[in-house]
Amino acid sequence: MVVMTFNSFAPQICFQEVPDEVSLAFTITGCPLRCQGCHSQDTWDPETGIQLNNDNFQHYLTRYQGLVSCVLFFGGEWNPAALLDKLSLAKKHGLKTCLYTGKTNVSQHLIAQLDYLKTGAWRPNQGGLEKEKTNQRFIELATGNLLNFKFREHHHAIS
Repeated sequence: MVVMTFNSFAPQICFQEVPDEVSLAFTITGCPLRCQGCHSQDTWDPETGIQLNNDNFQHYLTRYQGLVSCVLFFGGEWNPAALLDKLSLAKKHGLKTCLYTGKTNVSQHLIAQLDYLKTGAWRPNQGGLEKEKTNQRFIELATGNLLNFKFREHHHAIS
């Protein structure tokens, strides 16, 4: 049986997690990775949050239409059928898509539906995307460009 839904915390609007995008971010619960030093241990329990079925997701996409440019998922790759379903709906709304994962790789099926991908587990001794020596990578998939530099304090966009 393919499960086409998962639970999520209420979505939030984010301005920094995907450079140059205003993102509607969904934190998916049930994370099996359990990274050491995880700052989101409340996401480990799959029963936490609300069910993010297609009707609920569609409601959020319609509610924020014209206000956001990207849909961001913090996790969810452990349920690829449900995540692919949501990514496809976001694309139909003309939105860019992003996945933050603690894994180093995700399936090509997911990559085909993503514009941006952040990979790499949190390692306290290496830090996050803003650190030079981080193991984490933020990639613009269409170009293959590594965008970690956009998370550093000294980076300023030029208009």
